[in-house]
Amino acid sequence: MPSLEFAAGSISGAVGLAVGHPLDTVKVRLQAQSMYKGFFHCVAKTYSHEGLRGFFKGMAFPVLTTGIINSVVFGSYSNALDYLTQSQHSDRIKGNPASAAHVFTAGCFSGLVQTFFNAPIDLVKVRLQGQTTADRYRGPIHCVAVILREGGPRGLFRGGLALALRDVPCYGLYFLPYEVTRKALTESGKQPGTFAILMAGGVAGVVTWAFATPMDVVKARLQMSGAGGREYNGVLHCMRVSIREEGVRVFFKGLLLNSLRAFPVNAVTFLSYESLMKIFCPPAR
Repeated sequence: MPSLEFAAGSISGAVGLAVGHPLDTVKVRLQAQSMYKGFFHCVAKTYSHEGLRGFFKGMAFPVLTTGIINSVVFGSYSNALDYLTQSQHSDRIKGNPASAAHVFTAGCFSGLVQTFFNAPIDLVKVRLQGQTTADRYRGPIHCVAVILREGGPRGLFRGGLALALRDVPCYGLYFLPYEVTRKALTESGKQPGTFAILMAGGVAGVVTWAFATPMDVVKARLQMSGAGGREYNGVLHCMRVSIREEGVRVFFKGLLLNSLRAFPVNAVTFLSYESLMKIFCPPAR
């Protein structure tokens, strides 16, 4: 049932977020700010100036809204795949996988749909993660109010194009290695076990972030533009300025951190999702 797929995606997304947010904060700071020399320097500076709380900045808003985003992602993907293949999710679990083209197309569709919901949420998260003092934003609601006052409703979608350029193809890629790896680790005719789901989710996360990191850097810089960060006029301007000042390697800032974070976060997310779907929609005996 679509509603159950949305609910399973909602809960699994919250679990995944709780696992990965501290590393995500470090990643955002490395990508959007030039004051840090590397991962350990960023961690040390954050801890010395802000304590453990610094690593959880911006977490409250995503926790409250991640259910919406992940329910949209998983619900859109499952229903798009059902439409493309005319088979139910439970059938795929029992060993009737969709084609790679169908998986990629359904993933791209889910990435496009979630962009409209995620752009304002991700913007607020990045703004809160990026501030090293509490002078500008006192919290998520105040951050939204400041953005609306300075840029109107359109300001909430700053960096939205970069987000779409990152997520549409990468969500297509996200579900593809998951389906392939899960199938490879599951005996024919049997349901995938915990190990297969964890490995497939982790591999999917690492592969996806390897491709997503360059545009993720651009997105983070555009989102911080106008909030103490460098001003950029758009995606192409941000790319040109970044290359001129820091070289091509700038687009791989946070790649290792993204990969290290992606495996456990996505392994837990997919395991939670599949487990909940088995509870909500037990396979027919």
